[in-house]
Amino acid sequence: MLDNVDERNTNGNPQVDPRMSSKIGFIGLGLMGTAMAANLAADGRNVCAYVRRPERIHDLQALGVAATTRRPDLFDSDIIITMLPDDAAVQNVFFGPFGISESLRPGVIHLSMSTISTGASAALLLEHERRGQGYVAAPVFGNPDAAKARQLAVIVAGDPASCERCRLVTDSLGQTFVIGTDPSQANLIKLLGNMMTATTLEVLGEIVTVLRKRGQDPQQFVDIMTRTMFDSRVHKNYGSRLIAGSYKPGLTMPLALKDVRLALAEAELAGAPMPSVGVVRDRLITGIARGHGGLDWTALGMVASEEAGL
Repeated sequence: MLDNVDERNTNGNPQVDPRMSSKIGFIGLGLMGTAMAANLAADGRNVCAYVRRPERIHDLQALGVAATTRRPDLFDSDIIITMLPDDAAVQNVFFGPFGISESLRPGVIHLSMSTISTGASAALLLEHERRGQGYVAAPVFGNPDAAKARQLAVIVAGDPASCERCRLVTDSLGQTFVIGTDPSQANLIKLLGNMMTATTLEVLGEIVTVLRKRGQDPQQFVDIMTRTMFDSRVHKNYGSRLIAGSYKPGLTMPLALKDVRLALAEAELAGAPMPSVGVVRDRLITGIARGHGGLDWTALGMVASEEAGL
C-alpha cells in the first residue's frame, strides 16, 4: 500500500493509531525530563506532567505540556514516564506512602527512563505485574542538549507488547534500541555505558593537565585524536567542554557518583572487578568535598588540574 493512501476502518473513517491519542503522564521534570516532555508535546502527544512547585506550571504550559500539582490527574494515563534521580525516588512515586500505583487502572505502563539499579528495576517489575500493570525500562544516553535535539539513545527492555506500545514515545526522543525482555538488562547497559563515559572524562582530564603543564595546547591534541582514533561524540563534545572549563551541569557530580556506586555494586555481584571505575569514584568524592558538587561530571578535569597544582 502506498504511504500516502489513508487506511480506513469498516465505517469508511480514517484509521487512528490508538497510541497517538493515549495520555502520557510524566514525572521528573528536571533538565532532561523537561526537554523530553516538550518534544512529546510538540509531536501532538497528550502529555500531563506532575510537578511539586506550582510556579513551574506556566513555563511547562508555554512548552505545550499540561502540568499539575495533583497526582490524581495522572491516574487516567495510558503510559507514565518517570525521569527521576535514583531508586528511592522512583519507588516512592509508585509504592511509597503516597504512591500512585494503587490508583492506576490495570494495563497502564510505567515507562522508567531513570538511571536506577537492576535490583530496583526487578522489584518494580514484580510490583507492577502483581497489580496488572506494565513495566518497561528505557534509560537514556545523552545530556539535556541531546534531549532537546532528539538525539538520545533509548535502551528498552520489557514485555514485547508493552515495548511496542511505548515505541512512539521512545522513537520521538531519539534512537530506540530494544535489547530484551528483562527490564533490568536495560539498566545494566545504561550503568556500564555511563562508566565508559566516566572513565573517559577522567583520562581526558589527566591528559589535558599533562599537556598544560608541558606548555602544549590541549585542544590541538583533542582535535587530532577525534579526527583519527577517537572519533566519538563523547570525546569531541566532552573534550572541548573540559578544555574550555564548561561545567554547566547535565549530570552533576553527586548523580554521577550515584551511578558509579551502582555500577561497582553490579560488578561486585558479578565477581568482576572494575578498578578504573574505583578511581573515578574517589575522584568524584574529592571533587564534591572540594565544593564542586553543583558542577557537571566534566569537572573531573578540574580535579585533575587541582591535583597537579594548576
